[in-house]
Amino acid sequence: MEATPAKITPAKTTPAQAAPGEATPAEGTPAQATPSEATPSEETPGEATPAQAAPGGTAPAEAAPTLFDPVRLGAVSLPNRVAMAPMTRSRAEPDGTPTPLMATYYAQRASAGLIIAEGTHPGPAGRIGPGAPGLHTDEHQRGWARVADAVHEAGGHIFVQLMHAGRLAHPAFLPDGLHPLAPSPVRARALVYTPDGRLDAVTPRELTGARIRRIIDDFARAARRAVAAGLDGVEIHAANGYLLHQFLGDSSNLRTDRWGGDTAGRIRTVVEVVRAVAAAVGPDRVGLRISPGNHYGDMAEHDPGEVYTALIRELADDPIAYLHLRETGDAALDGRVRALWPAALIVTPQNNPCDLAKAHPAAWWLKRGADMVAFGGAFVANPDLVERLRLGAPLNQPASTGVYGGGAEGYTDYPTLSEQARGRG
Repeated sequence: MEATPAKITPAKTTPAQAAPGEATPAEGTPAQATPSEATPSEETPGEATPAQAAPGGTAPAEAAPTLFDPVRLGAVSLPNRVAMAPMTRSRAEPDGTPTPLMATYYAQRASAGLIIAEGTHPGPAGRIGPGAPGLHTDEHQRGWARVADAVHEAGGHIFVQLMHAGRLAHPAFLPDGLHPLAPSPVRARALVYTPDGRLDAVTPRELTGARIRRIIDDFARAARRAVAAGLDGVEIHAANGYLLHQFLGDSSNLRTDRWGGDTAGRIRTVVEVVRAVAAAVGPDRVGLRISPGNHYGDMAEHDPGEVYTALIRELADDPIAYLHLRETGDAALDGRVRALWPAALIVTPQNNPCDLAKAHPAAWWLKRGADMVAFGGAFVANPDLVERLRLGAPLNQPASTGVYGGGAEGYTDYPTLSEQARGRG
């Protein structure tokens, strides 16, 4: 008899334990939350076929789906409701070109209903760290095409997350003498992962209105490249302390022009990026990630309910494929997001199977209107996570090395259940 996700027996170590002092891959970034190096906590289909998938956002509460039921997100029909959350792994070439090893890594995890590939900069100044991939040159596009082909050949679906680091970039890894940019010249009290180790974030330069417009265009161009490369869509990263989140926060956005000030001004950049990307590739190939109230990267939002209510209402009249929520821990706010958003909702719970001794919150979220549940750190060591969830099988423990950067070790060398049965691992 098949076990449900609530019967998962978690491994004893977590990605956070594997890399002390560093953000976990489940959070998808090596930037540090504070100088004290505190880290936030994160992150075989059944008989049904993708053709039977229900549109996201329509499942009735009295007939809550399981993780293994199909679902449709925008333009893609997915075989299950397990998403792989975006996680920085720092394996790209120095110029940001995705490598063949990255193609292998993502193809290994193609049984996920949807893979959301790691944060990828749409322009040189948006790089998040050494080894981070980009999507603004022809070579980048060819590299992502190899990744898309590998995932599709393995039967999977993959979006790429587009993100700009903003003030969490660093001159130590930005090319051509570039300097970090942000809504306002407010330094984050945070450590940034660089080739020289973890360094204090620097004071960013304030973006001009013209430069904001160029960044919006960069996101749209990167999205067109993504779809041209064969990726199924893009997720816009407006969470976890990076540039678009910095526009939303009242501690990081001190502007008084149309890009700041009141709530309408603070949400404007995110809204215009979403609309520009949707116009470039179609709204059914676009997702948006948000993390209301998240303090990562020295963020402070004193009115997350007001800001995110306004943002969701602004986007709800012409919705994109999905909204990706990092669970806030505030049940009322999380519930408001679901109530206001009319299309599919992906939720990344604050805990994952590696953290819990009892039930995983996936079933809880599916009962409360989530259309998919994203798993972060559990995918690091378990390329066949969907099958392990289905069977209630033990999870591999993540290694203490290879979290960020390096080669195959700690990246593509984790065994599947079938490989373990044959004596590997």
